[in-house]
Amino acid sequence: MMAGAAEDSRALFGVAVRAALEAWPALQIAVENGFGGVHSQEKAEWLGGAVEEYFFRNADLELDEVEDFLGELMTNEFDTVVEDGSLPQVSQQLQTMFHHFERGDRAALKEMASLITQRKCKVRATALTTARETDEDDDANSVEEMEVAADGAATDGVCPQPGPDSQTIKEEDIVEDGWTVVRRKK
Repeated sequence: MMAGAAEDSRALFGVAVRAALEAWPALQIAVENGFGGVHSQEKAEWLGGAVEEYFFRNADLELDEVEDFLGELMTNEFDTVVEDGSLPQVSQQLQTMFHHFERGDRAALKEMASLITQRKCKVRATALTTARETDEDDDANSVEEMEVAADGAATDGVCPQPGPDSQTIKEEDIVEDGWTVVRRKK
């Protein structure tokens, strides 16, 4: 492979990585709600470069290593523990993209990035406050829930439409130190 083609492939891999991360609902929610502080958007942009470099600096990565790396970045940079089942999916996408890059299969890499971009949906989290079943109506006895709804063109189950299957976060999912456990609704 010529140097120019290698640079183009590397740039294409970077575009694909960013497409996968931008389409990841857990990261979208973290950025949209400022879980990473005032610089959440900048951290998300940096994350793309960090993931790209991680693949280039580490040979023969296993899926669990990629998952651990992404999970650690989400925890450290966005104070978010991802437990919705999306880490293995995103990790697999990234690993598949890197294998296409290594083989020099630019067409497959472009197709994968395009497919991810087309299937991308916009998610939003809305805080809901509901009173517990007690006689007192003060704030100490309220439960804050977060409903996660997906907006977008994808109708193949990747981005479910809001409704009775929307994901909610209840007070019991908030663990020590203010962490919130995010679970996929079954």
